[in-house]
Amino acid sequence: MRRLRLAKDAMDRDWAEPLDLDAVSAHAGYSRFHFVRAFKDAYGQTPGQYLSRRRIERAQELLRTANLSVTEICALVGFSSLGTFSTRFKRQTGLTPTEYRARHAPRGAGHIPGCYAMLWNGGFPLRRDGGQGRDRDRDQGRDQDRNSGEAD
Repeated sequence: MRRLRLAKDAMDRDWAEPLDLDAVSAHAGYSRFHFVRAFKDAYGQTPGQYLSRRRIERAQELLRTANLSVTEICALVGFSSLGTFSTRFKRQTGLTPTEYRARHAPRGAGHIPGCYAMLWNGGFPLRRDGGQGRDRDRDQGRDQDRNSGEAD
C-alpha cells in the first residue's frame, strides 16, 4: 500500500504535467498492468480516472476564481484536448465548463488576473533568452542603425 501511495502522491504533485502510466507505475515499482489493477483495488478507480478527477477539481477552482478562458484552463490543468476536457468536466459536474462558471463564479467578485493565474500554475513556458525579454539578434548588433538618442 505504501508503494501505491508514493505513486498517488506523484500524481497529486504533478497533476498538471503530462503523466504517462509507465512513469507513474515506476513510482510504485510495479509493471503498468499490475499497477492499474492494484490502484483500482485500493482506490476504487483507475489511475487515469483519478488523475482526470483531480484535474477537473482544479479546473473547477480556476473557473470560479480566475479570469482565464476555458481553453487556457484546459491547458493549465493538463488536458491536451478541449473536447476531452469539456466531456469529462460535464460527466463529473453535470455542467459544461462555461455553465459551471456562470453558475458558481461569484457575481461582482474580483477574479484573479489571468496573467497571474497562468504564472502561478506554470502556464508560461520558460524563455530561451534567460528571461531578459530582449531579442538576442538585436543584442548582437542587428539593431545598431537605430538612433541612440544622441544628435546626429
